[in-house]
Amino acid sequence: MYDVLIAIDDDEARATAQARAVADLPGAEAGLTAHLCHVFTDNPEGASVNQLAAVRRAREALEAAGVAVAHHEASGDPGPEIVDAAADVDADAICVSGRKRRPSGKAVFGSVTQDVILSSDLPVFAVPKPTPE
Repeated sequence: MYDVLIAIDDDEARATAQARAVADLPGAEAGLTAHLCHVFTDNPEGASVNQLAAVRRAREALEAAGVAVAHHEASGDPGPEIVDAAADVDADAICVSGRKRRPSGKAVFGSVTQDVILSSDLPVFAVPKPTPE
């Protein structure tokens, strides 16, 4: 058994690509739990992780592949919250998905993916955003 925390934002295509990548891990169907994690930075309506379309799409892809799914949500700064969530669920790895940004944009605005990679003691793998067909 092993656990992978999948850090999901609002992008359905990225979430589905992440789910497929995790489902393709060796032995995934026989003992992997995928923890779908979304960090709310602003949530005035009080939405839960289960209500997000990106999370639903990822869950559907994982369940279709026979992977066990759990949900995890947090509020705050995404980078540290993702690392904390991975510790909370005793994850063995973290799956993130980057987005294309200019180097100057990363320097000015930061990057959640970069924060997670540099802050975590766990293996972190990044799944590229799928290109439109």
